[in-house]
Amino acid sequence: MKYGYWMVTTLLTGLLSLSAMASMSCPDWASTQANHEIEILEQQLAHWDKAYYESGQSLVDDEIYDQLRKKLAVWQGCFQPQAVPFPVHLPDDGKKSHPVAHTGLKKLTEVNELRQWIAQHDNLWIQPKIDGVAVTLVYVQGRLVSAVSRGNGLKGEDWTEKVRQMPSVPQQIGDTQKSLVLQGELYLQVKEHRQSQAGGINARSIVAGEMRRKQPSSVLSQIGIFIWEWPDGPDAMPQRLMQLRQMGFGLTAEYTHAISMLSEAETWRDNWYRAPLPFVTDGVVIRQEKEPQGRYWQNTPADWAIAWKYPLVSQVTNVNGVDFEIGRTGKITVVLNLEPLHLDDKSVSRVNVGSVSRWQQWDVLPGDQVSISLAGQGIPRLDKVVWRSSVRQPVEAPEQSLFNDFSCFQWSLVCQSQFLSRLVWLSGNFGLNIKGVSNGMWRRFMQQGKLPDILSWLTLSQQQIGSFAGVGEKQAARIYQRFQLTRQQPLQLWLQALGIPVPRAALKALDERSWQQLQRRTTEEWRQFQGIGVKRAQRIREFLYHPEIVRFINWLIQQGIK
Repeated sequence: MKYGYWMVTTLLTGLLSLSAMASMSCPDWASTQANHEIEILEQQLAHWDKAYYESGQSLVDDEIYDQLRKKLAVWQGCFQPQAVPFPVHLPDDGKKSHPVAHTGLKKLTEVNELRQWIAQHDNLWIQPKIDGVAVTLVYVQGRLVSAVSRGNGLKGEDWTEKVRQMPSVPQQIGDTQKSLVLQGELYLQVKEHRQSQAGGINARSIVAGEMRRKQPSSVLSQIGIFIWEWPDGPDAMPQRLMQLRQMGFGLTAEYTHAISMLSEAETWRDNWYRAPLPFVTDGVVIRQEKEPQGRYWQNTPADWAIAWKYPLVSQVTNVNGVDFEIGRTGKITVVLNLEPLHLDDKSVSRVNVGSVSRWQQWDVLPGDQVSISLAGQGIPRLDKVVWRSSVRQPVEAPEQSLFNDFSCFQWSLVCQSQFLSRLVWLSGNFGLNIKGVSNGMWRRFMQQGKLPDILSWLTLSQQQIGSFAGVGEKQAARIYQRFQLTRQQPLQLWLQALGIPVPRAALKALDERSWQQLQRRTTEEWRQFQGIGVKRAQRIREFLYHPEIVRFINWLIQQGIK
């Protein structure tokens, strides 16, 4: 979890933008359950805070932590509007005071908010948002005398002896004024790290763990320093950067650039997200050149700087329901219905979990909070269950033994999922290729109760099709015509549409063969074709002699299909 200078201390106040509040709906809970859910989430957040601050252990990803805090704020707004926002549990046992308080940063996500903030501030500069832990360095007459962890922003732990062992931190600087205070980020030095490809690589936790070790390790020599604040330093940023470079903090000057508009900020943000860097980042910081005197700083969000983090790799959302989709062959797949969210440029409301056994391993039910990301080709993926509701209603999965290669050729309530899958296959590219008739249209037909079996659509009249809700006269004519054209399709395609388990490489075996000839083929004869082994050959024979298939083929022959 990120609790350095860059920590978003809007978490301290629990504030949410109106746009964020508007994007989250209130759960459908009774007040007793709502109070209980809020209480146990507060306890979990406090536990994570304690682990991070006292032991340096990051038990949860930053993105999940931040989103659960936002979720908590929403729940409080829904059910406890008069309650004091839940604070971050910062350590209160720090032994050493900061000469100047560590402020935090408000995090903006909406482009319009960023544009407005930039328009309201002058002389702006942008820096990468370094992913590390915050520290205060104090120099007296040019000599390092103190290094203090951020702690609660007012007091922290004395890290002086460890910081003295870091080659990256100057022990002597050219500035010999009585006292000079710098605030910065201790970070893990890496080579050509690309945030867009490698992500956070747990760099912050490595640094935090090293700073809390009793005996230093080799990691200490791999820790760098990036100065992002010089309280009461030179007013002009160019002069400030020049003097920091002279002191030995050249990295700050190298990665601090003037901007005047949002498009420039977008350019730097995108560049640092994709370019090779010597540190791990999680966004950018936009700051105003002019700052108040250090004695006025407080451990609350600064009003002269904001954070703009990179796009979320994963997002936390609510599970609204669990669907069991049964495929054409009877395989059951579990799909979670989600509270809609946006990832990249995609709107996501469903995610495929896999088999029933896989879903049971996930142990995810309606009301739980899950983390969703995009896998290859932009397919939504369930990453983890981040929070389970305290009140969980069990969901019964369909009995797998009810469904197989030959179940659900007839419509029934139990069969409607597999029945629909058969129809979609039948009209698709591997079947009869009926243009304009896919999942949605078949659902509409099913709702009318006009499809007792998967071939009954062939007997529908144009008038019957046109009477279905949502089907216009012209569309009904087109669908009817395409249905009738299937009568001209060969037996090969009808068998494919019904689901004969012949692999594509062996489909030529069906060419110019009569129904009787196909039935007469032996298991050994089927095995002569590529991709057909003993089990597949047996399945083909079972298909060709199954009573349902025999009945359908005889019916098709009666309909004049050759």
